[in-house]
Amino acid sequence: MDQRRTLEETRQLQQQIVSRAQLLAAGFDDNHMCRQAKRGIWQRVLPATYALVSGTLTDEQRRIAAALYAGPEAQLTGLAALTWYGFRQAPRTPDVHLVVPHHARRRSTGHVVITRALALDEKARRTRLYPVCSPARSVVDAARRLRQIRPVRAIVTEAIQREFTDLVSLDEEITRARRSNTALVRRAFAEVVAGARSVPEAELRQCLAASRVLPEIHWNPRLRTTDGSVLPTPDGYLDDAAVALEVDSREFHFAPEDWARTLRRHNELGRHGVLVLHFTPAHIRGLAEQVRRTVEDAYRSRRGLGATIGVVVSPAR
Repeated sequence: MDQRRTLEETRQLQQQIVSRAQLLAAGFDDNHMCRQAKRGIWQRVLPATYALVSGTLTDEQRRIAAALYAGPEAQLTGLAALTWYGFRQAPRTPDVHLVVPHHARRRSTGHVVITRALALDEKARRTRLYPVCSPARSVVDAARRLRQIRPVRAIVTEAIQREFTDLVSLDEEITRARRSNTALVRRAFAEVVAGARSVPEAELRQCLAASRVLPEIHWNPRLRTTDGSVLPTPDGYLDDAAVALEVDSREFHFAPEDWARTLRRHNELGRHGVLVLHFTPAHIRGLAEQVRRTVEDAYRSRRGLGATIGVVVSPAR
């Protein structure tokens, strides 16, 4: 009775996910486990890991099952950890990524992705059921498994914008990972260090960097008038032509109720003779050449005006 009571407490704590060892300790044998699974009463989720319920498992149940399979030293990392932390921009995946000590014998199977490491994350957060790698380690581990720059930009930018981690911690983790599949995360990190505040802004920078017409663009500069009045900060600014660039993204820059504030920013810059060009993320992503031509045409038509309108660029933030 004590063993069964212990199992009941365990299954409640572990959200109906238990290991074979826990079932054996409660008095169940392998034949009983097999029969329950065949009848559809239980599910064999992973080797030596059972769900004592039928139906689709939740994300947390899948994480618990993965942790039970991988062992007590395993640490949740990658996209699964970012989902656990509450990242909004992390790509969804059915896989659960765990890092284990280099000597561990566990291998990837089912929805579990196992990575061996010479050193586990000393900053991992302890939970009742499994350790979770620090946000910085999780971001870098996730980025190393992604193959496109956009999702990497998204998670790196979100990590900093929402203060899950800081630039120093991310830099330390990138350095720790050395050159092993870190090209994309290094690129995204460099963009954030340079001042990119969102994925669309980083894509606009990349789009305009290919221009042979445009001079250096000031990104997120402080603008002021010659009498010292502070002006709104655009995403980008061509000082020679007094052309401001704005990425209009509801997701990254404003909520619907902030539209009036956006108009005020536009009008304030326009009042001082600055031409403000607005681009949406969809334009930047799907019509990059058109966006580049628009900026180039505006620059050609206004070249030299910057010196006459009395707007001065201070060092970028």
